[in-house]
Amino acid sequence: MSTLLAFIVTLGVLVWIHEYGHYRVARACGVKVLRFSVGFGKVLWRRQKGDTEFAVSLLPLGGYVRMLDERETPVAAHERHQAFNLKPLWQRAAIVAAGPAANLILAVLLYAVASWMGTQEIKPVLGAPVAGSLAERAGLRAGDWIRAVSRDGTDWVDVESVADLRWQVTQAAMGGERLQLMVSDAQGHASRNLVLDLQSLAGQEVDAELVQRIGLGAPYSEPVMGDVKAGGPAARAGLQSGDRVLRVDGVPVMDAASLRERIMASVHDGVPQPMRWQVERRGQTLELAVQPRLHGEGPRAVGRVDAYIGHPAETVVVRRGPVDGLVQGVQRTWEVSALTLQMMGKMLIGEASLKNISGPLTIADYAGQSANQGLSYYLGFLALVSVSLGVLNLLPLPMLDGGHLMYYLFEGLTGRPVSELWLKWLQRGGALILLLLMSLALSNDLARYLGQ
Repeated sequence: MSTLLAFIVTLGVLVWIHEYGHYRVARACGVKVLRFSVGFGKVLWRRQKGDTEFAVSLLPLGGYVRMLDERETPVAAHERHQAFNLKPLWQRAAIVAAGPAANLILAVLLYAVASWMGTQEIKPVLGAPVAGSLAERAGLRAGDWIRAVSRDGTDWVDVESVADLRWQVTQAAMGGERLQLMVSDAQGHASRNLVLDLQSLAGQEVDAELVQRIGLGAPYSEPVMGDVKAGGPAARAGLQSGDRVLRVDGVPVMDAASLRERIMASVHDGVPQPMRWQVERRGQTLELAVQPRLHGEGPRAVGRVDAYIGHPAETVVVRRGPVDGLVQGVQRTWEVSALTLQMMGKMLIGEASLKNISGPLTIADYAGQSANQGLSYYLGFLALVSVSLGVLNLLPLPMLDGGHLMYYLFEGLTGRPVSELWLKWLQRGGALILLLLMSLALSNDLARYLGQ
């Protein structure tokens, strides 16, 4: 229920602010607005205010502002000065651009408010990197604290959380740039600089395997046993809560994540293999034989010991002041906009998977998750979707705001509007492209939920 409510609020707010941008600038330019609707289709609620009917319609995936226009309905002589199509070119362009602009301005404010409120984030202390990955070759080790990053070795940006680090790595990977890391141990000592050679990934498809090749470790967690389930493999082996695991089969254990991976990978030919664990308990070192149990079938079969492994990752509160928060809002909106365009470009040339396109089911899921985490997280999610909506609507596709702006650019350069014949075919082509994109987004959503 909370997911559905968060999804409805997300769509309602973003659609309303988008259409309000069109509406407000249209009124400022002296255009008569006949209807302001959130949603399409059958009108569920309406209210007349002055010349404008405000409505909520059945289908919530969008909205519209209907203006007085000679191309749609006859216009009385005394109202011609209020018709959209008779306004100067710059005013028509401003009205069309105002919707996406409203979404981008909203994103700035939402990011700023979220940063003013502050969020509880995971400290950027990483576990062991993925074996054979760029992160491992760069020299990252379990327990490394990433303090700052730089793309040129001169301008350094402080890293405040794991999410912040992943954002910086994503931006550098999309741009095919090397990323320098300023690293210390978990206590802030022994500082050193490393280079994550993301240039080597240039031209490779952006997908889950690319993230695996970068190989940043999970947040660091000490390899300490938590709750041990009675009667499970760990309990039968004599493991107790608080035991620190030092070695497994003679190999040192660096963190909880690597220990969990060793346990899961203990299955060979469908049979869990026994393991020799060396643990420290109250100052004493013990040798224990652990026999994992089988979980799952076939290629998905893994080992389990029925115990919680590791402590919760250390967290920090990330909060900014009034000016810094607003600057952060502008900067993050710009970065997300640029990254969105980069991703779209890479999908067009085949360097990014079309599976990156998400639809309403994924948005609803993330809306619910962020709302459950707290208001500041939900505002950040709302800002992200608002940026995406603003950028998407500025694409030069017929039926989108960006397509109309392209018509006005043609009119400005040639001195004549696009012909009715061309408009008809462009609208049809744009409708087909949007239908294909919506179908692809929905199929990606269904594939994610079906685990494919």
